[in-house]
Amino acid sequence: MPTTVHLIDASPYLFRAWFSLPKSIVDAAGRPINAVYGFNAFLKKYIADEKPTHIGVAFDRHFNGSFRNDYYPAYKAHREASPPELDAQVDPTVAAVEALGIATFIDERYEADDLIATIIDRTAASGAHYVIVTSDKDMTQLVSDRIVVVDPAKKLRFDAAAVEAKFGVRPEQITDFLALAGDAVDNIPGVRGIGPKTAAQLLQKYGSLEGIYEQVPAMRKSAIRGAGTLAAKLEQDVANAGMSKRLATVSVDAPITVSIDALRFG
Repeated sequence: MPTTVHLIDASPYLFRAWFSLPKSIVDAAGRPINAVYGFNAFLKKYIADEKPTHIGVAFDRHFNGSFRNDYYPAYKAHREASPPELDAQVDPTVAAVEALGIATFIDERYEADDLIATIIDRTAASGAHYVIVTSDKDMTQLVSDRIVVVDPAKKLRFDAAAVEAKFGVRPEQITDFLALAGDAVDNIPGVRGIGPKTAAQLLQKYGSLEGIYEQVPAMRKSAIRGAGTLAAKLEQDVANAGMSKRLATVSVDAPITVSIDALRFG
């Protein structure tokens, strides 16, 4: 049996704990620790239910930014700043998770998504399988015969078939899908005038963002109703499409050191 590694994206569950639990949960000095408490309650239940032998937890140092802002300053810029009281609970949560014998990962410039992708990239040669625990749909781009994405809070599980049923595209097309349709949550612009349904139809027909743009001249000359208008939209936002794909694609270049043995649950 191959090793199964459980990789948890902490941020959505930290946010959920912060907003759902009372601020009256404080430490001895009177500082709020509702997010610390809530996240660790979630983590303990997950461990009890899944009994992982290998596990890692990835954190966002900054909830609203990353290296992506270097080339697109508007990335996540529409979001309100995270509450300082929540920011102050990140490090105590990291410490609490480490105290449980779980490997933790956090970086100033790379997001939790990138840390998880990097962990998988650097340990994949072991033959391990992976369960990514997150509520972020962008992570479905990593789904394969060895990787699934789950959100236990919503009881969702995405293998390749579930990704295609939900979005109309294969996992390896998710970044192309977001390049066309955009993502309002992360302020990824996409192509103006193209929504999820059209994006999925284009990818079903042409395979990739690059394949779609190769067909733009033919669309412009096509007698099919609406083809010319669609070509004009694609041409107008070609730069946004390419940048949006870059924004949506997780990085495997995070500056971390990791091995399968380091992920063993202590």
